[in-house]
Amino acid sequence: MKLAIAEKSGCPLRGHGEFFTGLWTLLISVSLSFIAGIYLGSVSAVLILIPGLMVLVTPSINMRGAIAGILTSRLSSSMHLGAFEAKFGRETELGDNLRSSIILTVIISVTLAVFGKIICLVTGTEVIGIFEMIIISVISGTLAGFIVTAVGIIISIVCYRKSWNLDMVGAPIVTTFGDIVTLPFLVGTAIIVMQLPLIGKIILGVVVLVMILWALLSMRGATKKMRDILREGVPLLIPLCLLGIIAGVLYSNNLDSLIASAAVLILISPFMNGCGSIGGILTSRIGTEMHMGLVDSTIIPQGLVWKHFGENYLYAVMILPLMGLLAHYAAALCGITTPGLVPMILLSVTAGFIVVTIMNLLGYYTAALTYRLGYDPDNFGVPVMTSSIDLIGATSLIFVMAVLFM
Repeated sequence: MKLAIAEKSGCPLRGHGEFFTGLWTLLISVSLSFIAGIYLGSVSAVLILIPGLMVLVTPSINMRGAIAGILTSRLSSSMHLGAFEAKFGRETELGDNLRSSIILTVIISVTLAVFGKIICLVTGTEVIGIFEMIIISVISGTLAGFIVTAVGIIISIVCYRKSWNLDMVGAPIVTTFGDIVTLPFLVGTAIIVMQLPLIGKIILGVVVLVMILWALLSMRGATKKMRDILREGVPLLIPLCLLGIIAGVLYSNNLDSLIASAAVLILISPFMNGCGSIGGILTSRIGTEMHMGLVDSTIIPQGLVWKHFGENYLYAVMILPLMGLLAHYAAALCGITTPGLVPMILLSVTAGFIVVTIMNLLGYYTAALTYRLGYDPDNFGVPVMTSSIDLIGATSLIFVMAVLFM
């Protein structure tokens, strides 16, 4: 009966075709995310000159992918359930999800700045003023958010028209564009803001205030679907910001070591992207399968879930060594310091398998718990995974780096 439901929906949830679709998507997204990695390695001087900027790097990238990930995950489920239409009006699946994503982007950007400042003060991490932090976070986050959200909308419509499974491509694509787009906007905005005279900062502050007021007013006039998304999204994403900020503080406090082995800075973006995308694929698939009755939210994962776990390890075997190899040679070509080819591959593989193991379990139980509690797993899966990957990935990379490069 369950298989009949899957076939009727026109979505093949099994088979080698989907595995290779996911693999090619991961390979492309990881390769593209090296653009962000190389950029991060090349602006190490800026990270030192603007105290606390590194604290915003990880959570800003993560939130772009998390918000767009919610978008594509929800739209994928609506496609499988036959509720999707390529229309942008109010009370349409696509339109309401789009507007909710923009509102979330503004609100979470403010939260990142405020939490980032507080945690830096608590941990004694040097950081710029709160006024500058908010301006940099909101303006760079909103600009990057518009682009990443647009990409999520475009890929959703393409998948709908081509009858492709959005679960297999949505999370990797939006997280990759989140990597590529967010960093240049964040660094560029930070450089401009820090060089502006006081009057320039005041003008930008007024612009940011208007954006915040618009987001709050839009929440009051939201449709029922938008209110559902925001009611689940805001309370989830705000605490998840803390994970990314703590990861950013870890990187900031180890910035000297990272710059000394700058190839690791290049590795950070594709590593987080690859592991996060693997987790995003898992949660999107499980969320859809729970909606369709193919997977139950049991304490012990069912056979189909174990199959997904195994596929994730296969993805890891294929892409983790490649990450280390590319990070080493990218550093060598750019004249950036590298600890060597073998250490970089060992770092990527060892830390990666630790992360993938944790993400498999976290992804399943996040979907199962939210489904049991009556919430939509699509609103929780990708954000939890992309936010958790920040802290889990940062801790794993720094720990393994300390062991290998000591």
